[in-house]
Amino acid sequence: MDVIFLDLLGRNGVILLIGVIVFYFTSRNSENLFEWIEQKTFGMRDFILEKCEFLFYKIEPEKVTYGLLALTFGGAVLIFSLFTFTGSITMGLIGAGIFLTFGWQIPKPIMYKLVERRKRKFQSQMVDGLNLMSSGLRAGLSLPQAFGMVVEELPDPIAQEFNLVLQQNRLGVSLDESLDNLNKRMELEDVQMFTTSINILRETGGNLSETFDTISDIIRERVRLEQKIASYVAQALNQGRVLCLMPFFLLIAYGFTDPKNVKMLFTNPIGLAILTLVIGLVFLGGFFMSKIVKIKA
Repeated sequence: MDVIFLDLLGRNGVILLIGVIVFYFTSRNSENLFEWIEQKTFGMRDFILEKCEFLFYKIEPEKVTYGLLALTFGGAVLIFSLFTFTGSITMGLIGAGIFLTFGWQIPKPIMYKLVERRKRKFQSQMVDGLNLMSSGLRAGLSLPQAFGMVVEELPDPIAQEFNLVLQQNRLGVSLDESLDNLNKRMELEDVQMFTTSINILRETGGNLSETFDTISDIIRERVRLEQKIASYVAQALNQGRVLCLMPFFLLIAYGFTDPKNVKMLFTNPIGLAILTLVIGLVFLGGFFMSKIVKIKA
């Protein structure tokens, strides 16, 4: 019992010593530290707020700031605590340092994923929107009235985007500029073709309804082809993910069957080096596999 108490006291003493050292260097370099935190926090916060505005999400800037701080510092403390209580303080410091350095970037791929998903959904709704506007134009409606039909009849996000175009137009922005803003927001070839055809035909004259039908057919064929390619790419990516996760599954299995030797990977310097090398090679292999199977349009 005394040995266990002394061992625990020694471990807590090491943790306390590390905390004092971190506090000392933090206080000595507080200005640079706070400047770095401000740059990371507010830079990422502005990025998140910009993407949230694109996604029509309403969120307060203060909540984004507190969330980033909690995610980064809270995650670093959690990683350090987990490794410390398993007996690997060095690994805990390394993991916490890595998380403090790169943890700020965690929301970025998530926001990019949400933005890309919204764009794909908008693209898939373009066919119905063009058909609806074509029918409205044949019935004698004006182009803004045809946009209004899309806002009323179709779901988000296409309804939100066309409603934004109409609101800008009502506030005095020309229809050409409103469509150009839509093109800049979505950054899709189909939207560029749609807005360009409207701007040209409104100046030179032409049948917009027939043009919309033609664009609708082109988009339908393109979406069908992209979905077919995406199914093949997803299959290859899933195979790559299984290959990348296999070493970790084997490590867990060996941890149950031979925990003594597996523990050396986390406590012995040579084991830590080997584990770091393996993780690096796995991520490198996954990166190259993802680049190989992805097909650029």
